[in-house]
Parts: sequence; C-alpha cells; structure tokens
Amino acid sequence: GRRRRRRRRRPRGEDARRARATMRWRALVLALLLLRLGLHAALWLAAGLGPGLRLRQRFPLGLGLPRLSAPAAGAGAAPGPAGPAGPAWLRPAGPAGPARRGAGECGPAHWGDVLGGRPGGRDEYERRYSGAFPPQLRARMRDLARGMFVSGYDNYMAHAFPQDELDPIHCRGRGPDRGDPSNLNINDVLGNYSLTLVDALDTLAVSARPGAGVQRAIMGNSSEFQKAVKLVISTVSFDKDSTVQVFEATIRVLGSLLSAHRIITDATQPFGDMAIQGYDNELLHLAHDLAVRLLPAFENTKTGIPYPRVNLKTGVPPDSNNETCTAGAGSLLLEFGILSRLLGDPTFEWVARRAVKALWALRSNETGLLGNVVNIQTGHWVGRQSGLGAGLDSFYEYLLKAYILFGEQEDLEMFSAAYRSIQGHLRRGREACNEGEGDPPLYVNVNMFSGQLMNTWVDSLQAFFPGLQVLIGDVEDAICLHAFYYAIWKRYGALPERYNWQLQAPEVPFYPLRPELVESTYLLYQVGVRPLALALPGGLCASDSRVLATKNPFYLHVGMDILQSLEKHTRVKCGYATLHHVVDKSKEDRMESFFLSETCKYLYLLFDEENPVHKSGSRFLFTTEGHVVSVDAQLRESPWKEFFPEEAGQGRPRKSAPRPRAQELGVINSSSNCNRVPDERRYSLPLKSAYMRQIDHMVGLL
Repeated sequence: GRRRRRRRRRPRGEDARRARATMRWRALVLALLLLRLGLHAALWLAAGLGPGLRLRQRFPLGLGLPRLSAPAAGAGAAPGPAGPAGPAWLRPAGPAGPARRGAGECGPAHWGDVLGGRPGGRDEYERRYSGAFPPQLRARMRDLARGMFVSGYDNYMAHAFPQDELDPIHCRGRGPDRGDPSNLNINDVLGNYSLTLVDALDTLAVSARPGAGVQRAIMGNSSEFQKAVKLVISTVSFDKDSTVQVFEATIRVLGSLLSAHRIITDATQPFGDMAIQGYDNELLHLAHDLAVRLLPAFENTKTGIPYPRVNLKTGVPPDSNNETCTAGAGSLLLEFGILSRLLGDPTFEWVARRAVKALWALRSNETGLLGNVVNIQTGHWVGRQSGLGAGLDSFYEYLLKAYILFGEQEDLEMFSAAYRSIQGHLRRGREACNEGEGDPPLYVNVNMFSGQLMNTWVDSLQAFFPGLQVLIGDVEDAICLHAFYYAIWKRYGALPERYNWQLQAPEVPFYPLRPELVESTYLLYQVGVRPLALALPGGLCASDSRVLATKNPFYLHVGMDILQSLEKHTRVKCGYATLHHVVDKSKEDRMESFFLSETCKYLYLLFDEENPVHKSGSRFLFTTEGHVVSVDAQLRESPWKEFFPEEAGQGRPRKSAPRPRAQELGVINSSSNCNRVPDERRYSLPLKSAYMRQIDHMVGLL
C-alpha cells in the first residue's frame, strides 16, 4: 500500500500548481455564492422595503417585532414587548415632530413585481387579499348587510317601538333609566323619543334606487321610508321630562331629522321617489323644537362652551356638571348650522360656532393641541390628554366637514392648524406608511402642553381617523392606520373599546357594535368620497381628487371579515347584541341605535357599487352619526355674517391659525397628495406584505 501511495505522488512544482488552481476554483465558487446571496438580499429588500428604502432610522425599533432594518448604533433589540427600550411609539416626537415630506414629495409610484412576498411566489397575504372580488360575492355580501339591517330594524319595530332601543336578547324595549338618574351610559342617550326609529330614517332612504316599476332600496323600499317618516311625525314628541346629553341628542336625533327632511324635499330625488304627499316640513319643525330645547345649555356659561346635559322640559339641571368633553361641546356645528341655514335663523349656528372658537382659543401655545375635558366656566383644562379618540375625535372631524358643507374659510384654517399639530405631536413611527424603516405609524395619546406620552392605549373611536384622512388626500397614512385597527379586529373578531398596544391586550374589552372601522373601510374603498374632495375649493390636494378612493378589493375582504364576525359573534334571537368581552364573546343585552344608522349603512354601501350615493352625480357628506347630507349652494348661504359679534371680541380666538393658500393646502396632509395611490396598485395589497406582517405581529396575531 505504501508503494501505491508513493507512485501517486507528484513532483513539488506540479503540486504547487495544482494547489493554486484549487484555490482559484474555490475563490470562484465563493464569489458566485456571495453574488447569489447578494441577489437574494436585494430581492428581499425590494419586497420588504420597496424602492423607496431609506437608510436613516428616525425611531429605532426597541420592540421584539419583525425588524425591517438593523438597529441604530448603540441600540439593542428588546427581549420582548415590554423591553427596557420600548417601541418607538414610547419615544417623544421631538419639538417639531417626526420629519415628514412636504407638498409634492411623493414616494415612488410603481411597486415592482413583488409586494412584500417571498421571491418566486405570492405569500399568504397576497393569496388572501389580492385580486378581484367576484361580483357574485359582492352581491352576497350586500344582501347580508341588508339582512343585518332588516333583522335589527324589524325586531326593534316588533318588540321595542316606541321605546328608544332594543334589548335583542330578551326581545324587549329599553328607555331612560328613571330609577337611577346617575346611569349616564343609558340616560345620556335615551330620551324617550323612539331613538332607534328616528336614527335609522336616512338609512331606509339613501338606499332607494330609481328603476322601472317598484323602487328598490337597501333596507326595504321607499314606501318603508315614507311609512317611518309618517310614524315619527305622528308619535315623536320632545316635550319630555328627560335629561339628555346635548351632543348625543344633536348627532343622533337632530341630525337624522334634518337629513330625512332634506331627502324628502330634494327636487332631484336622487334616491328615488322619497317625496311624501302633503308633507309640510314637519321633520324640520321637529328639529327646530328639539334645538330650541337644547339652547339653554349654551346660556349662563362664562366661556360660551355649553353645559353637557339639558332637561328637555326644564332646561339645565340645577346640579349640572360644569365639565364637558371637547368633542361633546365642539361637534354641534354641522347640525346646528344646517338648521340655521334652512330656517334663516342664525341663532343655532352662532352658539355652535361660539363654542368651537372658545375651545380653539384654549389650545396650548406650545403644541397647538387641545385637551379632552374642560371646565365651561373657568376654561381650565381638567383633562389634559390629547389624542384622536374619545373626547376629541369629532371635534377635528367637524372642523373639516363644516368647511366642506358651509365653505367658511375659518373652519379650514382651524382644521389645517389642528392637523399640523396632530402630525407633529401625536404621530409616532416611521416617516412613510409603505416605505422606509422602523415601527408602523400610530397616533398616540399625549399631554396637550408638553406632547409627552400619557399612556399606551388607543380606543376604538380613533378608527374613524383614516376615513377623515381620505377626505383630505392623506391616503397612504390612512392605509397604515386602518391596517392597525383591522389587525386588532382580526385577532378578536371585534374592536375592544380600548386596546393597550404595549401589552398587546384589551384594556376595556367590550364592543358595542361601533361603526368607525367600517366607516374608514368604506371611505378608503368607495368612489363616493370623490364628491367630498371636489367640494373643496382648490381641493386639499393639488391634483385631480377623483383618485382619492383606492377601489382596492382588499377593503371588500375587510368588509366581508367584519360582516362575518358580526354574524358569528353578535347575532342573537332578536337582532345583534353588544359584546361584553371581545375575548370570551360574552354579550350584553343592548343594540345601540348607531348600529342601524351607521354600521349597517356603511357595510351596505361598501358592497353596493350602483348605489345613488356613488352614481347620482350629487355630492354627499356623512355626519359623525352617519347621516347623509347633500353638499349644495343652499347650505353655503349665510347672509347673517354681520350678526356674529367677533369684532366685539366675543367668541373670537385668541390666536389665529395661519391662512393657507390654495397651492399650499397639500402640505396639511403632510406626506401625500391625491396621486399617492396609482391605478397599478388597485389589485395589489394597499400595504406591502412585510409591513402588514409587522402590524399583525405587533397586535399578537403572529
């Protein structure tokens, strides 16, 4: 054996040559391997971060989430959700907030061939959500939403009318809690005036479609709307010994009466023949009567901010609370303004505007933010939390919508300044929704004076905000925030009233059939938002507002998920019930009126492509209670401007917001314009898979 081995030995020179050849071969193989790894890395970056990858990281990730980039120098990954560093949302936004793109600086339009999926194929998000939503499935979902409304409405009429609400488990009615006046959860809302019937009027109406023969409607037909209106006229009275919250009575009852009146008297009848023979403005008279009974709330307050509650017979109760929330006092302008302009009486709009301006004047000099609870006599902020949820939500909503409806420049100026402050102090996370590094964008609760984080929860009411962002063209940011709330819905089959994003758990676990996520889903999808944007002179965007709605089938899938969850978890013998706990799905025996006026309405409109709201050519706006109002010249006439005593200093803000010029209005929405969602993304995921997966992980789904 040794001899054979010796015979195979080569001279030293030949061995050296072979060694060098082997090394060259190995180097070539290693180079090819590194090249392949580099290509894979480039594909992963393109899929996960997109062509707009940025190498700076504004908010280093300190949470145990899927990382989209390496940590910043000196930063280490936390061991879990409660790690020592905490997520980026825990970090202060800084004096001017996170840097955002200015007007005209939009991210790249194309997405390439892969959108967050793994190279070589579509991932689970693309398989589930991408592609067309078949017309047959859309029709089935539309009919399911119609059936949901019909079940709730018919059961209310059969078991609860003329009381205010339906107890769907025991199939009986519910009115004010006379035995316990301190039960504000009930008594603030229920006034013994057939609330559910009144609140549902325009849901019966807006669905009617002109056609040959019988008029078809979403939730029945035009004759059902006419029957309901006649029932309201003949049975509803506000001469009741009921102490109600001014805000709830305004948005649910006053708003619905005005909406139905406008539908009946609209000369164009876009929803079919909704006219009622012999109608003599009875709904308008009822609205006027209710508003007059609410006026005492605005009297005897040193600031002009109204009392939170009023007795419909006797006025402000002697023991009335002097503290009110910002949204409750500052979200009356649409309904009171419409009433004033229909009646030609400035009183109602004036008191509502005075309240808005008084609150606006109390905002922080440092941050421009408002608190959530104020003393109406002293103007002192009792609650200093500033956020987008309960206590503040509809205040911001009505600044914008009042401008859309009435065209008053001061409303736009206030909204513009408010939105800048929100972006500068409440927004956390990466700069852009669909590109870049770091945590997803989120709006947190902060101290109104310092901008410092106050807690780590968000509430379900904040889910309205993506819909509002759509109306100003900030579609990309809306997509990201909507995805966050949808991820919570996917985890629980509902939205808990309050969710702690640091603990990844519900903090207040009930779900009262709220509509906010459905509303934003609808506005992100449907072309029905186009008229609202076009109603803005010059627009809040520099380009054609017709592309605001995404028309992305992803949102039809979201709507289907919500519909199926409601059917599975909330349906009971006589309608749909509040979830007492989103985890164990235990129920409470209550179906609030907004389930019919908003939740069912937005679900149906999401799937009803041919609805007159989308096809009639008219321009419509939804109030905070989902009541539909046409935007037209009649509501833009205010011949009493000289009546408002601003020159005397009453109701005039201490600080004036900067007056935006038309070409600068795009800056308001911080990071986008109307062309942010190009056509080629219509059948792709609105949010790249890598980011969607990151959000799902963030709420504990993965």
